[in-house]
Amino acid sequence: MVILDNHISQPGWCCSDNDGNGFFGDKHLNPNLWIRGLKKMASMFANVSSNVVAVSLRNELRGPKQNIKDWYKYMQEGAEAVHSVNQNILVIVSGLNYATDLSFLKDRPFEVSFRRKLVFEIHWYGFWSSWKGENLNKICRRETENIMRMSGFLLEKGFPLFVSEFGIDQRGSNVNDNRFLSCFLALAADLDIDWAIWTVAGSYYLRGKTIGSDESYGVLDWNWSSIRNSTILQMISAIQSPFQGPGIMETHPKKIIFHPSTGLCIVRKSLFQLKLGSCDKPESWRVSSHRVLSLAEEQIFCLKAYEKGKSVKLRLFFFEFYCSKCKPLSESKMQLSSITKSGESGCLDVDSDSNNIVTKSCKCLEGNSTCDPKSQWFKLVTSTRSRFKPNPFLQISPYSKTLSLSV
Repeated sequence: MVILDNHISQPGWCCSDNDGNGFFGDKHLNPNLWIRGLKKMASMFANVSSNVVAVSLRNELRGPKQNIKDWYKYMQEGAEAVHSVNQNILVIVSGLNYATDLSFLKDRPFEVSFRRKLVFEIHWYGFWSSWKGENLNKICRRETENIMRMSGFLLEKGFPLFVSEFGIDQRGSNVNDNRFLSCFLALAADLDIDWAIWTVAGSYYLRGKTIGSDESYGVLDWNWSSIRNSTILQMISAIQSPFQGPGIMETHPKKIIFHPSTGLCIVRKSLFQLKLGSCDKPESWRVSSHRVLSLAEEQIFCLKAYEKGKSVKLRLFFFEFYCSKCKPLSESKMQLSSITKSGESGCLDVDSDSNNIVTKSCKCLEGNSTCDPKSQWFKLVTSTRSRFKPNPFLQISPYSKTLSLSV
């Protein structure tokens, strides 16, 4: 799929507050010329078979001239202009302050003549905030709440929201970006949000006055021949396919347990053993009112934490008191606490050697900005997509009381 993006008017590297491209009336952003350009590009792909599915009206509006009144005036005119020449194409609308702020839509709707083809977009980068110096659970909660306040509320109003830019330093050594990515992936999976990454390109022929400039945010390496960081690519790939939709109702809604710092999900290793594995075939779960996690498909199994440092396992149950109750802890609400057999409190974690799911002491619940809780971050994500279905480990015949074990 291709999205036409009106990125910048004066050729050059984007962006700054005073580059003359930031807002309507700036030196290089004449509203009338901008609308003519939108109509020209949208009409080129009308009534023809193509991969062009949308037009993004303008990239990262910004600068000292930006204001809400002119935003409504010109963005509504631009949206109508695109629709007037191409009724089939989606219209993507960005907000203010470098495509981070759509909060004003809470008070006044975006009124256009068409429906069911309007999409709002945002950008989100780790370098816009500090992800260091405080407890990471606290930072993730604060940044997530800010995204919901500035734009995420549109999902609750029924509008599609598209993260049309996010990205991180693919070299893997940027602590700020690494912390941001796990929090971003947790929210993106939870909201089942569509996204585009900056950037695939590993280098530039010319950037500014530099020939052959390396792009550290590039998924590809400098010569565009290999993946720059396969670990990061695996993490991002986990959210590449939608969990819910739109239009995906292959199964009834259930929960899967997503581990954002790896991009993996909890899967079955054996009859009772759990580990991290591909989110293409995770175990599906039900969550009771008492926070007991049981398998959605094989309903006689529940999750049980036995001892700290030991594997969390499935066990047969007929009453909930046989099972562990998983309570979300920390400000991020992603550390799942349970009581072990000996009465100790512990959190789900991942054994670094085996990838097995284990119970360990809950860490980084407060204070200590150097503490890293990401191995204990698990997100319960709603999914309606089907998965690869091997023969179940345990089969129950409806005509007998016997159990059969698949090996």
